[in-house]
Amino acid sequence: MLRQSALACAGRRALPNPPIRRSLPLLLRQKPRAASPFPPARRWQGTFSAGFAPPSPASLGTPRRAGTYTRTRKWSRRLLVLSAVLGAGYAADQYFYSAGIARSLRTFGLGLLVALDYKLNFRPTPLPVLGSEGGIPELHRRNAERLFSLLRDNGGLYLKIGQAIAMQSAVLPAEFQKMFARMFDDAPQDGWEAVERVIREDFGGRSVEEVFGVSFAGREGMGFMERTARASASVAQVHWARLPDGREVAIKIQKPEIKKQIGWDLWAFKVVTRVYTYWFDLPLYSLVPFITERLMLETDFENEAKNSELMRQLVADEPRLRGRVYVPPVYHELSSKRVLTTEWIEGVRLWDKASLTRPWIGGHGNGSAGVHGALLESPDMDVLRREMRANPDSQFLKPERAEWKGRNNKAGLGVSTKDVMTTMVDLFSAQIFKWGVVHCDPHPGNIFIRRLPNGNPELVLIDHGLYVYMSDKFRREYGQFWKSLMTFDNEKIAEITAEWGIKAADLFASATLMRPYEGGNGEFKSEMLRNLEDGKTASQRSYEMQQRMKQGIRDILSDEEKWPKELVFIGRNMRIVQGNNQFLGSPVNRIKMMGEWASRSLFEDRNLPWNQRVTNMWRHLLFKTVLALTDVAFYFYKMRQLLGLGGGMEDEVEARMRRVAKEMGVELQHDVFEG
Repeated sequence: MLRQSALACAGRRALPNPPIRRSLPLLLRQKPRAASPFPPARRWQGTFSAGFAPPSPASLGTPRRAGTYTRTRKWSRRLLVLSAVLGAGYAADQYFYSAGIARSLRTFGLGLLVALDYKLNFRPTPLPVLGSEGGIPELHRRNAERLFSLLRDNGGLYLKIGQAIAMQSAVLPAEFQKMFARMFDDAPQDGWEAVERVIREDFGGRSVEEVFGVSFAGREGMGFMERTARASASVAQVHWARLPDGREVAIKIQKPEIKKQIGWDLWAFKVVTRVYTYWFDLPLYSLVPFITERLMLETDFENEAKNSELMRQLVADEPRLRGRVYVPPVYHELSSKRVLTTEWIEGVRLWDKASLTRPWIGGHGNGSAGVHGALLESPDMDVLRREMRANPDSQFLKPERAEWKGRNNKAGLGVSTKDVMTTMVDLFSAQIFKWGVVHCDPHPGNIFIRRLPNGNPELVLIDHGLYVYMSDKFRREYGQFWKSLMTFDNEKIAEITAEWGIKAADLFASATLMRPYEGGNGEFKSEMLRNLEDGKTASQRSYEMQQRMKQGIRDILSDEEKWPKELVFIGRNMRIVQGNNQFLGSPVNRIKMMGEWASRSLFEDRNLPWNQRVTNMWRHLLFKTVLALTDVAFYFYKMRQLLGLGGGMEDEVEARMRRVAKEMGVELQHDVFEG
């Protein structure tokens, strides 16, 4: 019967799989399966007709629309478009702005994080939130680490900003001072292709060989140039070259990415400073336009060439500095906005104290190489040509000229550190008080020392990108202010600081002298120490002191329109000079020397009327008598230093400044400068 039903079914419609007939008995003999614990899968609920006949189309119901998953597809498309836009933006940022936009976004993100951290955790009693452990010192440490990493990772102008912070870090918490002591202006050098590109762009498509007359194949009658930089910093790198006429030159070449990044970097700096000014209620933004203008000019090598030539002329016209200070000449025909070519300097860096003071073995009446701009001794040209032919990328073309060091490097220039510092203080005092043209980056790397034939030192000043120009009015006021500090003329100090829009005269006087000013009425210090009971915790005391120091900064910058912006960079100059003197053992009375220059400039100023100059001359003679008293203290500390009983005068000034600052809630770490 079952066979007949199957045949009848097959007669109506052929089955698509004929072998099912052979397997049917097998299916009938299979044992029934155990019931599944899971619910049955969804299946068609209709009934088959006899003989396993397929259902009719009418019994299947209305067709359902296929699922389209529109939401998933929409978000997938959005994600794809966003990825494409971000990828294109990243590529464009890398190509057109050398990651300037990415650097700015990184700055904004970290700046917001630091600001929120301080808003939440800078308080006498920390909130029980993430990051509050360790109190205020830990708060300073982690944010100093964050800012340091940001500046180092971004590089370029961010390193310049970091250097500025490092030089003024004495007013920052100790954790910031220690961190920014590691902020050095060094960076990996760019490859030779980048150097060639900058030179071609700035010199109308001409090659390096055509511009400088050099050959990398060792051709006769041509000069030489090292493709590997002798020094590399955040903005530029320096290559040595010997021109066909025998002059050895330093070619300073700006890194190509700086031109693309500078606009974004300065914009980010302005935005972050504006936010912090509003958020922390500190009048900082008023300084930003002047600072950014200086940084812009520092990347313009034509401006640097102008500064260098002006300083060279001023030194040549000053009898007290002529022959003691040397500024290398600029070769304008080989320079542009991003390329600066100057005389190559052979000398000893200021930080190499041992090489300065070790005995001289070069012979009596002889000086070191290149003094007064003398042409350097020619190397063996045949040897150089063979080296170039064998290795065009050689790093060993420049003669080392180290004979003066002796066989075992036991010799040196044999100059006095006192003579070195006397020349340095005279130079920068003349810049501030007499000329009003101030080199604002006199760190040890920018100063070379050479030995003159008479045994005295010659100071060579390089890197003239960062300058400030003082008006005659401000220069005279600053000279009078400095002179008043030496004579405790509090009325004159109050008059000048009021003219500059400064309320905290005592605090500003101490910051200018870089030592506690003891001639004032002590009003600021008394206010700082008022109501600080002994029963308060260290965290509460530190919080209140730093809050009052914040008010002191507001008082110094109380009138943003009157406040002379040049003071930012003049203070930087004086701080570095003080650090140089301290590093060399405080061989000179820096404060007395600067005071004398300040007083002398007031009667030597030819723009003043004769009667005013005569009056200033008489006052200068009286002032010199007062200054003689400072020598008593200077030689007292000098004798104590020689006997091994303590440091020099700068060390004593530093120690006293630390004690007073600590009473005011500031921990000074000036020794970090020695790095």
